[in-house]
Amino acid sequence: MAKFSKSTVPQFSVDVYQNEFLPEGGRDVSAIVTVTSTGGGTGGPQPLAPAGAGAAGVVIMVDCSGSMDYPSTKMRGAREATAAAVDTLRDGTSFAVVAGTHVAKEVYPGNGRLAVADARTRAEAKESLRRLSAGGGTAIGTWLRLADRLLSSAELTIRHGILLTDGRNEHESPEELRAALDSCAGRFTCDARGVGTDWEVKEVTGIASALLGTADIVADPSALADDFTTMMEKAMGKGVADVALRLWTPVGVEIAFVKQVAPTVEDLTGRRTEAGPRAGDYPTGSWGDESRDYHVSVRVPQAVVGQEMLAARVSLIAPDPLGGDPKPLSQGLVRAVWTDDLAMSTSINPQVAHYTGQAELADVIQQGLDARKSGDHDGATAKLGRAVQLAAASGNADTAKLLSKVVDVVDAATGTVRLKAKVAEADEMTLETRSTKTVRVKR
Repeated sequence: MAKFSKSTVPQFSVDVYQNEFLPEGGRDVSAIVTVTSTGGGTGGPQPLAPAGAGAAGVVIMVDCSGSMDYPSTKMRGAREATAAAVDTLRDGTSFAVVAGTHVAKEVYPGNGRLAVADARTRAEAKESLRRLSAGGGTAIGTWLRLADRLLSSAELTIRHGILLTDGRNEHESPEELRAALDSCAGRFTCDARGVGTDWEVKEVTGIASALLGTADIVADPSALADDFTTMMEKAMGKGVADVALRLWTPVGVEIAFVKQVAPTVEDLTGRRTEAGPRAGDYPTGSWGDESRDYHVSVRVPQAVVGQEMLAARVSLIAPDPLGGDPKPLSQGLVRAVWTDDLAMSTSINPQVAHYTGQAELADVIQQGLDARKSGDHDGATAKLGRAVQLAAASGNADTAKLLSKVVDVVDAATGTVRLKAKVAEADEMTLETRSTKTVRVKR
């Protein structure tokens, strides 16, 4: 039987922030659930893994379609970035490199297997990158399916992909890509990057969303190496995989939604899998040393003043490394108390208010950009003006800066803006790609 070191197991804590007080007959209960993991990430002990088995497996998928040669700096930047990522691999990590066109091809090590990182294999992998050349089309679903097969070929605790593309997924249908994402979901996580400005934002962000990774734009190919290094460092910091947020509710309680709201907005409501009577699991992917916030909204039965109830129990669930049943790592309680004190029942919890605004911010940015693309200038001005107002009110300086490249801000407090006549394509794509990034509420 594999042995595990207790010191390598990340410790999870759950904190619940809410106003539990409802007026008589009130039914809607919201809570922000902060989940914090410590002791399993970068700078700490090695990630959790069976003795003698690789803790992590990473497959790097590099777009090698013909457009990567226009300009040639994209292909050169991709090689350099992949080499930098390989250099960042921790000894003992399983890895592979895949070249993606209208088909997927193994670049290193080949033969349907993963290499184990050490000085020799890292040098071999970097030498193999000389064979990367541009030519062919783009069928991202085939890249993902090959990554899945490779990651399934070894006993791994953490399974992760890094995907780089520079163009639209033109050589397979949206349905084929969706089928590949559905097949890979829950099997590995994946960070996706778009280089240049000829790719489709919704495709790249959709890949990252489905596979519980991050998405971003790298407009300048010379910045790819730094970005790949950062992504790989974070992947190497993951200590536990397949963590789920389990929500148990009493009889009569309805679930309105479950969303991740920090560090990015991600609606998890439709990803629920049943986990026993009145319980469901929502996937959160892999964790290192980090903290994330989730917004849980439920509807409770009506009750009279003085009554109180448990509205929901939130637990963190991870696979048992010894093969037993999953066990809760930590849990928090969401309560409902009915009162006739108007001040108590109408007070909005600051954390709930903050993240409600952050979720709206992500929505109105997307709506504003869509309206701008369709020629609806009045609609775009209204939505992006609201976005400027929300960003200013919440202190989201990064998003405010990105918005200022798309609109001229007349008055941030009232959301009064004018659309810019000319907007750089990279600026618009950066705003769209990063629209779901949030700022943490000040406790």
